[in-house]
Amino acid sequence: MNQIANLYQKSIKEEKLIIGLMSGTSMDGLDIALCAFKGYGDKAQIKLLRFKTADYTDTFRKQVKSIFSKREVDLEMVCLMNEQVAITHAKLINEAIAEWGYTNNDIDFIASHGQTIYHAPKSLHCRDEFPNATLQIGDGDHIAVHTGIITLSDFRQKHIAAGGEGAPLAVYGDYLIFSERGEDRIMLNIGGIANYTYLPGSLNASKVFSTDVGPGNTLMDQYVQRYFEGLYYDKDAAIAQSGEVNEVLLNKLLEDSFFAAAFPKTTGPELFSMKYLQEAQFSTKTESLSREDVMATLCRFSAEGIINAIKRVLGEMSNPVVYLSGGGMHNPLLLKFLKAALPQISFKSTSELSINPDAKEAVLFALLANETIGGEPVNFGDRAGVPSVCMGKISLPL
Repeated sequence: MNQIANLYQKSIKEEKLIIGLMSGTSMDGLDIALCAFKGYGDKAQIKLLRFKTADYTDTFRKQVKSIFSKREVDLEMVCLMNEQVAITHAKLINEAIAEWGYTNNDIDFIASHGQTIYHAPKSLHCRDEFPNATLQIGDGDHIAVHTGIITLSDFRQKHIAAGGEGAPLAVYGDYLIFSERGEDRIMLNIGGIANYTYLPGSLNASKVFSTDVGPGNTLMDQYVQRYFEGLYYDKDAAIAQSGEVNEVLLNKLLEDSFFAAAFPKTTGPELFSMKYLQEAQFSTKTESLSREDVMATLCRFSAEGIINAIKRVLGEMSNPVVYLSGGGMHNPLLLKFLKAALPQISFKSTSELSINPDAKEAVLFALLANETIGGEPVNFGDRAGVPSVCMGKISLPL
């Protein structure tokens, strides 16, 4: 069948099977979510059929990290890894499909986020002559060819082209999946960077927004990987809970102008890096802190960014509920800080809304693909940072 005709036939199916992919800044593996969709927009019905996180090898992880979030890198390696990431992801997809008892012909579309290697909104690069920018690698054509499945990818570029900053994109899926009349909700995702979507119980799309709020796991993960050999993250906050928060260092970490900037906004590990921490320790003369105390302070730092951002919208909410997702929701010390500072808020998991919290971001990209195939963007009004667009470039297999 002609490729375009095949694309059209799949787009009008009553039920479509779409695999959503997410590979975040932690680089622990590829989140693969197999979803069934019926309909589009506010009439979309979504069911998560299967989910897994496919582990990366240490070699692959080191290759990606060699070009991740650095202003100066080996350009040849960037070129090579654009293909290598896609080929690796395709292999993991093929294995997951077989493991779940499906065939590749059963799957209608793949929605690939790719691997972010640099995020450069104007607020970070501060160069007036240049636009917002971001770069995700993992070429969609390679995924399509190696899986035989139509692939949508590179979602963030349309967001930037239409006036956004390329992140966060959660607003589009969160509004369609999780809005509920009569309940004011905050969909809080604590990944490498923490972000949330504000969903008013009025269902007024012009009031909905998503914003980054500060570091989630990124600084804690970076610190653990540098100073605790063999560890990639602080499991169950074991290290942080054995230390004490240093208020002087904490206050210095919170001084960056990002925290006072208006919503929506975006950031990344390009700002919240080991350099950021080292400069804060140098200026506060806290270089001699124990590693456990630094970890406790970094955990509190992540919590304060979230707390302060939530407080900024509390006045517009009645009986607010925060629904958690992302790796940071498994950090007991971080949650302890959040609950202590926000006693008026009910904290729940997206599992109570029938979406595995670890799968949520991959599901959201599957939904973005479904909306692009449907071709009807949600109207969020004429607001900066929240363009009403469909996203994703379509790659056809051989």
